[in-house]
Amino acid sequence: MAKKKTIYECMACGATSPKWMGRCSHCGAWNQIEEVTQFQEATKAKAKVSQYRNQSDSSEVLKLSEVTKEDVSRKSSRIKEFDRVLGGGIVDGSLVLIGGDPGIGKSTLLLQASAKLSQQYKVLYISGEESVRQTKLRADRLTEDASELYVHSETNLDVIHDMVKKHKPDFLIVDSIQTVHHPEVESAPGSVSQVRECTHALMTIAKTEGIATFIVGHVTKEGQIAGPRMLEHMVDTVLYFEGDTHHSYRILRAVKNRFGSTHEMGIFEMKQSGLTEVINPSQMFLEERGEHVEGSTVVATMEGTRPLLVEVQALISPTTFHNPRRMATGIDYNRLNLLMAVLEKKQGLLMQQQDAYLKVAGGVKLDEPAVDLSIIIAIASSFKSKATKPHDCYVGEVGLTGEVRRVARIEQRIQEALKLGFKRIIIPKHNMNEIERFGEIEVLPVQNISEALKIAFESQ
Repeated sequence: MAKKKTIYECMACGATSPKWMGRCSHCGAWNQIEEVTQFQEATKAKAKVSQYRNQSDSSEVLKLSEVTKEDVSRKSSRIKEFDRVLGGGIVDGSLVLIGGDPGIGKSTLLLQASAKLSQQYKVLYISGEESVRQTKLRADRLTEDASELYVHSETNLDVIHDMVKKHKPDFLIVDSIQTVHHPEVESAPGSVSQVRECTHALMTIAKTEGIATFIVGHVTKEGQIAGPRMLEHMVDTVLYFEGDTHHSYRILRAVKNRFGSTHEMGIFEMKQSGLTEVINPSQMFLEERGEHVEGSTVVATMEGTRPLLVEVQALISPTTFHNPRRMATGIDYNRLNLLMAVLEKKQGLLMQQQDAYLKVAGGVKLDEPAVDLSIIIAIASSFKSKATKPHDCYVGEVGLTGEVRRVARIEQRIQEALKLGFKRIIIPKHNMNEIERFGEIEVLPVQNISEALKIAFESQ
């Protein structure tokens, strides 16, 4: 006989409690505890145990040396930026989670990819937030031919499972996971229990049937995917679609990828006809950069296998507070404090009574050490009120003693700077033995930040 039990579950992490609390004792989140009703049945538990036992009996234990090595089968979505972030294409049987702010373009991206894939494969698009007619209207705005795409509006997981068995698609898109509900789970759609069980069921479908499955996830105010943290551990790939709704550019990143790198980045531009790929992102990030501007430098960074030129801006001004303010957008706040300490100690630039604001233009987040030298020059430029040369590019990691250390893939960075018309690039001295001569761009090696500052502000 079914026994009804009431517990309280955290919507952020999934932790349970026998009583309501204002703050979760497990993750510390406030106002995330909700009442959940559970039905416990011994027969269901026994059925699950026997089910797992039968599955385990059918498998064999193998030595690692006996496991055959098979190539991972990938299918191209015919969207190069999308394939780049996925690691080269879509893997059969993979489960991909795409998160992002409302209205950022998650559904548009998946609808465009579905339309392209449907010209060669069978694709089933399940919309839990829109009707079939609304999906049709949205597809008509796109330039892609979506006439062969199978669409359905459904939120019941059992019905979705039956449709998958009936149509046997190669790709399954579920938009979104927060609207799908499992009939055997008594909580409301979007709750921790529902999201967890529905994702597990979709994962089972993807793995057993070999269907590449994409699910859309909403994000919270903090920018995290709504639901339990376990959700990101269950899927194979987690993608974040970032951007400002007031600007047209969108950035697709992978924060988890079992079949590829997590350092790749895809850049799109939102237009009336949908998302278009940005072929030359470096030019896009530098198109609004002014010349002879104080506190502005350009760094040649790497996003996975792609070289990227990005503008770094710094503003140093006398403080009116007892403690100077430090703000950083696009880089780590602690790195800003560290590099300012190096400048003050090694170059005698008194930063103790100065507010410091640092920003990476274009909304890019830089976390590789090669941007250190560009940040140092930008801070010094704003502090001294001296503009750097507009056709200079900087690459290098800065140590605590002021030395400029070598970076990886220096030739690709130089080639990107040359392609964008830069005349000089300042690089670490120890990278010089790794490069060949570049005729139209002057490569200037430096050993420490003193040499870099001298080159940056010479004849000024």
